[in-house]
Amino acid sequence: MTLLEQRLRDALQEPAEHVYESRDLFDRVELSIEGDRTRRRQRRRGAGIAGCLFGAIAAVVIAVSELRNGELIMDWWILELLVSLGLVGLAAWLGPFIKRFGKGYAADVFRANPNTGKSFIVLTDFAYYLIFLAYIMFTVKIERPLGWDVGVSPDQVQHSIQRVGGIVLIIGILHSANLILLPVIGRLLTLNRRLDQATPPPPPSESDASS
Repeated sequence: MTLLEQRLRDALQEPAEHVYESRDLFDRVELSIEGDRTRRRQRRRGAGIAGCLFGAIAAVVIAVSELRNGELIMDWWILELLVSLGLVGLAAWLGPFIKRFGKGYAADVFRANPNTGKSFIVLTDFAYYLIFLAYIMFTVKIERPLGWDVGVSPDQVQHSIQRVGGIVLIIGILHSANLILLPVIGRLLTLNRRLDQATPPPPPSESDASS
């Protein structure tokens, strides 16, 4: 063995002498593999749900439309009803979806008083859903406007797109404000709790002392 080969062998063996076997290595590898499988199942499930949803929407649109002169014609009130139902479903799905990723953030903010934090988040969710419901009720059209045709017109499609964009904007603004205000509210609640604990009890009154 030449001097160069010996130095190369020593350089490769020296780091290996300081490597120790991890006792939980196999368990961590199994958890990593299982996590990858779970994520793949979730992606497949999400893709399947999205495909079924789009297929159902397409089937409903075809079922409620009428073929006239080679074109599908839909009454204006059907699109308005479908958009309103879609807004309700979007608000009911997107709110909990965003909150699921913010559980750790809320737990860190209200770690000093978790029960109060849970009650605050529940009340906030009720307020959000009331705002979403009010927006849907304000924007729905019960009677056909003068500028709209009996069938679906470009003006109605633009109005429907604006309704969807409006509720997405409201959801984004509310959750952004929640991210900013939660630390402030958590801090105030923590300070109030500390002040209540530090405040001594009031002295007994004369009537209590005489009795």
